[in-house]
Amino acid sequence: MFQTFFNELRAAKIPVTIREYLTLLEALDKNVVEDSVDQFYYLSRTALVKDERDLDKFDQVFGHVFRGMDYLDDIFGMAEGEIPADWLRAMAEKYLTPEEMAEIEGLGDFDKIMDALRERLENQDKRHEGGNKNIGTAGTSPFGAYGYNPEGIRIGQNEGRHGRAVKVWDKRQFKNLDGDKEIGTRNIKVALRRLRKFAREGAAEELDLDGTIRGTAKQGWLDIQMRPERRNAVKVLALFDIGGSMDSHVKQVEDLFSAAKSEFKRLEYFYFHNCLYEHVWKDNIRRMREITPTWDILHKYPSDYRVVFVGDAAMSPYEIAVRGGSVEHWNDEPGAVWLQRVAEVYPHLVWINPTQEKYWQYSQSTQMIQDIIGEDRMFPMTLSGLEGAMKELAR
Repeated sequence: MFQTFFNELRAAKIPVTIREYLTLLEALDKNVVEDSVDQFYYLSRTALVKDERDLDKFDQVFGHVFRGMDYLDDIFGMAEGEIPADWLRAMAEKYLTPEEMAEIEGLGDFDKIMDALRERLENQDKRHEGGNKNIGTAGTSPFGAYGYNPEGIRIGQNEGRHGRAVKVWDKRQFKNLDGDKEIGTRNIKVALRRLRKFAREGAAEELDLDGTIRGTAKQGWLDIQMRPERRNAVKVLALFDIGGSMDSHVKQVEDLFSAAKSEFKRLEYFYFHNCLYEHVWKDNIRRMREITPTWDILHKYPSDYRVVFVGDAAMSPYEIAVRGGSVEHWNDEPGAVWLQRVAEVYPHLVWINPTQEKYWQYSQSTQMIQDIIGEDRMFPMTLSGLEGAMKELAR
C-alpha cells in the first residue's frame, strides 16, 4: 500500500525522495499520529510535500490511493474489517453540528448507527447503487455519497449531493495553487519574489538591534543605532502589450501588474500594441499625444534593468518583419529591429505570454519573436512559468 502511494506520487511528478518516504514510515512506526485518516493525511502531506504548488496533486493521489474506509486496516495495521467505534464517534462529533447530532439521535440510537456502519463496511464487498441499506450511491442509507440522510457519512466518492456528509476525503482545497494553473493575485507575488537582490539603501530609519547590543555593551550605556531599511534593489522595466487580442487577458495582466508594483519598488512600465516600435506610452487615453521614444528608453535605463515583455505575441508576421507593418501608424523600421535592439542592450530579458504554451507552435508571429529574443526566454503566464522567468532574470 505505501509503496503504491510512493509510486503514485512520483508518477504525478511530485518530487518525493526515498528519505522522505522512510521518514513517513518511521513516524508511523513510532505512533506519531493516532488511528485517524485525517491525521495520517496531514502527517504524510507534511513529510512528503515540499512545494505548495504540489498540494493539489498530493490531494488527488491521496484520495485515489486511500479512498474509502476499506484501507484503514492497511494503513494502521488493524485486524481485517475492524473499525474502532470510538474513532467513528469522534469523527462524527468532529464534523457534525450539535443540531445535526440531535437530529440523528432523534431518528434512532447513535451507537446503533455506528454499529450499522461498521457492519456494512465489513460485509459489503462490491459497489452498490440505490436503495437504503448498503453503502453506495444514490440511495437513502445514512452512509455513502449521493443518498440523503442527515446523519450521512460520506465514503469514497468525489462529491456529495446535499453537502451534509461528515467526511469528504477529496476536498482539494489547494487547486488554485497548482503550478500549472493560471496565476492569480493571491500567489503571483510568491513567484515574483524569486527575483530579489536585497540592499540597505536610503535613510537610517530601521533599528539595528545587533549594533545596538554591541554598542551598549562597549559603551556601558544604551547606545541606540539605526540603519537603512533592507529593500529589494532589483530594477525592472516592464513593457505591456495593450488592446486587440490582449483584451481577453486583461484580468491576468492586471493581477500581474498589481503584484509587480507591490513587489518591485523600482518598477518602470510602458505600453505598446502588438509589437515594439519607435515609441511607447504610459497613458492609454493619451497614447497618440503623450508618447515616449523607444530610443529614450534605451538610453535612460541602464543595462542592469531586468526587462519583462508581457503580451500574447499574436499578430500578423508583417507587423514584426516589414517596414510600415504596424496596424496603427507608419513605422520606419520593422518591429524586429526594435526587439533586437532591446535584446542587445538588456541581457536580462524575458517575455511572459498569457496564451497557453501548447498553442504557441501554431502562431508564426510567436515563433518569430522567440527567434529574436531567444526561444528559452518566453514563458507562459502560469505560476511555474513566472517562477521560470524570474530565475532567468536572476542569472
